[in-house]
Amino acid sequence: MRINPRKFSMGTALTGVMIAAGLAVATPAQAAETIKLTAMDGYSPKSMWVKTFIDYFIPEVDKRLAAEGKYKIQWNQAWGQIVKPRGVLGGLQKGLGDIGVVTTVFHSDKVPMQMVAYATPFVTNDPVLVSKTVDGLADEIPAFKGTFDKFNLHYLTSVAVFDTYQIFSKEPISSLEDLRGLKIGSAGLNLRWLEGFGAAGVAGSLVSYYNKLKTGVLDAIMLWPEAVVGRKMYEVAPYMLKADLGTANSKVIAVNADTWKKLPGSVQAAIQEVAIGYRDHTSTMALDVAKASLAAYVEGGGKITELSQAERVKWAKSMPNVAKTWAASLDSKGLPGSEVLTSYMNTMRAANQPIIRQWDKE
Repeated sequence: MRINPRKFSMGTALTGVMIAAGLAVATPAQAAETIKLTAMDGYSPKSMWVKTFIDYFIPEVDKRLAAEGKYKIQWNQAWGQIVKPRGVLGGLQKGLGDIGVVTTVFHSDKVPMQMVAYATPFVTNDPVLVSKTVDGLADEIPAFKGTFDKFNLHYLTSVAVFDTYQIFSKEPISSLEDLRGLKIGSAGLNLRWLEGFGAAGVAGSLVSYYNKLKTGVLDAIMLWPEAVVGRKMYEVAPYMLKADLGTANSKVIAVNADTWKKLPGSVQAAIQEVAIGYRDHTSTMALDVAKASLAAYVEGGGKITELSQAERVKWAKSMPNVAKTWAASLDSKGLPGSEVLTSYMNTMRAANQPIIRQWDKE
């Protein structure tokens, strides 16, 4: 009996396809590998940047990894649990958490180049511009990220989370003279903004201001509306002086360097990509939140007085040149302080920002 080769070939192929299809149905898809990461900040989800980390950062990373199908992250969210607000940098360095939000204003000694916007008040109220500008500096100047390397941290992005600092007080203020002799709470390098007209800067943090105002330790605070409204500080500081002192990049998203090295390349790529998206999402949201917060401040009983432009100019001109002092201090330590300052100010000038004082020149 003769076998038809064509018939045999087609039948064999069909049988092979059926067998392969059966195997495909019978064989389960390979499960994604689970990676455990602890995300942390000393602040609770009351803070806008923590909320956007929960609502944007984590879901976006999960979405990208799910599309690839190889890895998934089991998130341990430790907000306000493992460390206090000032302890995130040290906590990440020691491996108490894997990824977190570092409030860099608390660490001007450790990551000094992050203070460029704090050294240059009355320059811009645009948190999106500041965030992108500082990230640009970090990409262009190796020493920028190098300061984080020293603390076993991998830098992802810088974020400005508010539009501009204002003054909130127990008693009404309408001029610089009204600030004379007052104890004003704030943090980091911006305490120097209060020099030149007789106010006393007192170091503190968001979580302590309410009680310090209530008990008379402070007369006023230098903050932004969202932070004040979120903690109902209008109850103890019902007067706002709208001075529009400027915004700053107060946060950095960082990863413990040992954790980062162990992550697969595709997971690193997803986290880095989402970090930039988080930066833009959060800093853009800061503008919308600011408007809503001003309305909420008034609804809570707050009263707003606008500082005149002449008084704002007087404020900026009466300050010591914090920026040049800051830059010179970095230069003396072998860090490119003057380069960072000039580049930052050049970017602000190119963006036509409402600069009152040319800090790199005056």
